[in-house]
This record gives sequence, structure tokens and C-alpha cells, in this order.
Amino acid sequence: MKIILFTKRHGKATTLCFDRIGHCVLLLAIVATLGAGVFFSGYWLGRDDSSSRLDSRLVSSWQQRLAAQQRELAALRDKSRARLEAMMIRLGQLQAHVIRLDVLGKRLTRMAKLDRAEFDFDHAPAIGGPARPRSSQPEIPLDEFFGAISRLERRLSDSGQKLSALETMMLHRNLQKQVYPAGRPISKGWISSYFGYRVDPFTGKREHHDGMDFAGKRGSPVVAVAAGVVTWAGKRYGYGRLVEIDHGNGYITRYGHNDVVLVKAGDRVRKGQQIAKMGSTGRSTGPHVHFEVLRNGRVVNPQRYIYSHR
Repeated sequence: MKIILFTKRHGKATTLCFDRIGHCVLLLAIVATLGAGVFFSGYWLGRDDSSSRLDSRLVSSWQQRLAAQQRELAALRDKSRARLEAMMIRLGQLQAHVIRLDVLGKRLTRMAKLDRAEFDFDHAPAIGGPARPRSSQPEIPLDEFFGAISRLERRLSDSGQKLSALETMMLHRNLQKQVYPAGRPISKGWISSYFGYRVDPFTGKREHHDGMDFAGKRGSPVVAVAAGVVTWAGKRYGYGRLVEIDHGNGYITRYGHNDVVLVKAGDRVRKGQQIAKMGSTGRSTGPHVHFEVLRNGRVVNPQRYIYSHR
């Protein structure tokens, strides 16, 4: 077998001669070359396909993890928003408690006649102290913070209930103070006769005097010694022009011998209000007020009420 090769080296054709053994060797070389090409082509093609599948699985895994993280972030955001809204509601409730306590504090300060400069509810209390280094300030966990708010809310609620109870007691005490007979039935004058047995100025006999007499100038003010309701305002035998006031709790006071009556039955009067003008009507020897105190329907000595400081 002859193979003619044309090369540029010598510009001539070169002839290669092969015998039968050479033919076999050449054929085997060609077959081996083709087989190796096919093998490496399949290997590389197979390798590229496997890598592609691995890359696809890895991307899918990353996408799944990213979606899970996004869901966790969304859930955390919703939870944080819900807790923030709950905190805002709690803070609003605490603010309402504080405003209510401030109002109660101001009212109790006035009722108890306390020093308003000491109990000033319009300004924050004066406090202070040296600042601590920021690094030494411990961080408060969120759960502990919410717990502190809950405890503060309970304390404010408890304080509000106690202050309300105290206000009720003070109002009741002030009411009792207003309706409890105390003080003199006149603004100017003097005591002219006491409660108890005495010589009657008209008969000369020893008789019991059911009240106390306060003398003064005609027309002087006669005042109520306690708040109450007028149950009599007019003439009554022996008393002349009489004013009778029911104060509740079994107390009744009477003011007799008035020159002019300034109230009428059914009127509500306050403590210290003028109800009449001093006179000498009825069984009287001169301008004065006959003052009586009745407790559960029985006359009692007015002296203990006159000198009372309620």
C-alpha cells in the first residue's frame, strides 16, 4: 500500500509504503483513536449533565431556605407589631390611671387642706443623681419589661382604689361635719342662760330650761349651726317666731324668739347660713335666741355642741 503526501517543506510529493503488518497497525490506531474520542466525549457530556443536576438541586435548596426565612421574618414582624399595639394600649391605660390619680390627689389636697406646694400634681417630683456609665447599665429583656409594666399597672389600679376609698371617707366625714351641730347660733352676743334648772323669769319658780339663751342686739344675725332642712319656720307657742332644722342622724336644732325669719319650711340650709334676725317674740324678756338641740327626740345640753370644733 502506498500513501502519497504533499508537503511544503521540499515542494515534492512523498510516498509512504506499508506492508500488511503496517496496514493492521494503522487500522488499530485509527480504531483506538475513535474509541478514545467517543469515551471522552461521553465522559464530559455525562459530567456536564451531573453538574447541571447538582446545581439545580442546590439552587432549589437555597430557594426553599430563603422562603422559610422570609416566612419566619413575616411571622416575627407580625408578632412584633401585635406586641407593639398591645404595649400602646397598655400605655394608654396607664396614662388614664395616672390622670385619674392626679385628679384625685388634687381633690384630696384641697379637702384635707394640705400644702399644695408639697403635693404638686401638675409637675413631676424633683429627683436626680449621678449618671452611671453606659457600659454598666444592664439591658432589660423584653419579657421582663412587659412584666414591669404589668406590675406598675396593678400598683396604679390598687392606689386608685385606695384613693377613691379615702375620698369617699373624707367626703362622708366632711358631710358629717357639715350636718353635725357645732358652734354658736349667733355671730355676735353672749350667753345669758344655760341648760338645766333655773328660776323662771315669769313665774319665779324653779323650772328646767331646755336650751341655752344667747343675748345680743335686736336684728343681729342668727345662723344655722349645721346643714339641714328647715322643718318649721313661723310662730309657735312660747317660742315666738321659731326656726327648726332637721340635720339627719337624729339631730334637730331650734332657734326661738326671732324678730324676722329668713327661711321657710322645706328650704335646705348650709352650716353658718343666716336663717333669722334676733328678736324678742314669744315668751321673752329681751332680744335673744333660745337655742335647743334634740337628739333622737330628746332635748340635750347644747353646751357640748357649742364648744365643738367640728
